[in-house]
Amino acid sequence: MTLASLLPDSIAALHAAYAAGLSPAAVMAGLEARHQAVDDPGIYLFRPSPDAIAAMLARLPPFDPARFPLWGVPVAVKDNIDVQGMPTTAACPAHGYMPAESAPAVARLVAAGAIVTGKTNLDQFATGLVGVRSPHPIPRNACAPDRVPGGSSSGSAVAVAQGLALLSLGTDTAGSGRVPAALNGLVGLKPSVGAIPSRGVVPACPSLDCISVFARNVGDAWAGYAVMAGADGRDPWSRPIELGTPGAALTRLGIPRAADLHLDGSAQRAAWDAALAKLPAGVTLVERDLTPFLEVARLLYEGAFVAERDAAFGALVPPEAMHPVTRRIIAGAARFSATDAFRGLLRLAELRLSTLPAWDGIDALLVPTAPNFPTLAELAADPIGPNARLGTYTNFVNLLDLAAIAVPAPLRPDGLPFGVTLIGPRGSDAALAATGSVLMEGFAA
Repeated sequence: MTLASLLPDSIAALHAAYAAGLSPAAVMAGLEARHQAVDDPGIYLFRPSPDAIAAMLARLPPFDPARFPLWGVPVAVKDNIDVQGMPTTAACPAHGYMPAESAPAVARLVAAGAIVTGKTNLDQFATGLVGVRSPHPIPRNACAPDRVPGGSSSGSAVAVAQGLALLSLGTDTAGSGRVPAALNGLVGLKPSVGAIPSRGVVPACPSLDCISVFARNVGDAWAGYAVMAGADGRDPWSRPIELGTPGAALTRLGIPRAADLHLDGSAQRAAWDAALAKLPAGVTLVERDLTPFLEVARLLYEGAFVAERDAAFGALVPPEAMHPVTRRIIAGAARFSATDAFRGLLRLAELRLSTLPAWDGIDALLVPTAPNFPTLAELAADPIGPNARLGTYTNFVNLLDLAAIAVPAPLRPDGLPFGVTLIGPRGSDAALAATGSVLMEGFAA
């Protein structure tokens, strides 16, 4: 059962239903019924009261989707992003606070007519790719309850996959907006770094943090992104961007050479092969050496860059108030000195230079979103290893100042979801979105 069985499952269809007489109050009532049917206490950490929902609906302007492109669209927000009137905890109750104002990204969504359905669960302080590092009940993967939901934006992904919102906001520092998309059969749009203001976000790695968008289709994800994008003079990490609009799809795609294709198990490999076989006519594939990209990926957690997380949130609460795995990761920062940090920056600069030849003759990279799909049992046995594997093709993207979009691909032979990600230079967001949309059409054929 999906949102489509209760309510329209795209912004265009929802607006058509509104034009035909559907009311936002009926939409919210339907979502409440759907939430009761899903019966998953791990998705939301906070949901507004009926009176608060009524107040939000009362503030909606008259229906005009041309002026308000997200009019009446239900949007879930990850609980490390501030929403005025709703507590922010980053899945750490000891850090909870009531923000004085919404993050600019949320304020822009609401100004465009969106309705915030609540705050969603996450890997604590957005540190993890599995979605199970929370002191709260764990959101159940919408496609495979015995598997991880993906993180850190676990609740946001599951909310959309379970039909509790049309759009949701995640954050994506190392893959948190792409991995959960792949593991729940969704689109995950990871903008160019700084394109959406990160002010009002509990920082993980402030120099790398991005607000991301989950949706069922690329068009809806782009609609949310387009509303939120734009510089913010109060945000030191905000960077202006010429957004443009999705146009022609890219046709020259670089893929990992065999030595760089790290896929765990035959089901992941079969799904990757099926995705390549269903690429549209006219797409040219070129194998690329991803060695420097993968070394950059390892820098994020294996090198001194982990100290940025310690600097960002390590002192916000006492260590004993943190989830044990979060605490373990932050404690690892003590291994590194200021000298190590500068060595890491130098090595990143060297590796960035080494990646440049890979872009010759191609428009974008096409990679598996995730090489593995861990079970909950595997995570219980090893909380670190499978998580690290999940970041193989995601960790390097923000460090290299790239844009990305994850889209669902053909299912694995066992019926579980699989996804691929398009990656391009900063500012290629529109072209990646256009290409992702075309790929989805081909995968569904």
